[in-house]
Amino acid sequence: MEYIYAAMILHSADKDINEENVKSIVEAAGIDADDARIKALIAALEDVDIEEAMETTAMAAAAPAAAAAPAAEAVEEEVEEEEEEDEEAAEEEAAAGLGALFG
Repeated sequence: MEYIYAAMILHSADKDINEENVKSIVEAAGIDADDARIKALIAALEDVDIEEAMETTAMAAAAPAAAAAPAAEAVEEEVEEEEEEDEEAAEEEAAAGLGALFG
């Protein structure tokens, strides 16, 4: 979640939301930055209108609890899916490299 907050801070400050800036904010908060999670976040936010997502989240927070923040959840789900895909790709590359040793 801290990566999403970093992106929101950058957006609010009218700064570019890129890997370097997100990493700087996360590390400034005393958190070890995970480059794969940062890359996944940047990729997930590529097609997201952050201003609209923040407004939707603000309206959802004012609505009954049944209408929880769907935009934030969607972004978090996309980040998690990207992380899983990155992990799977890394495992496949490792397996292919290991297979080459014995092939």
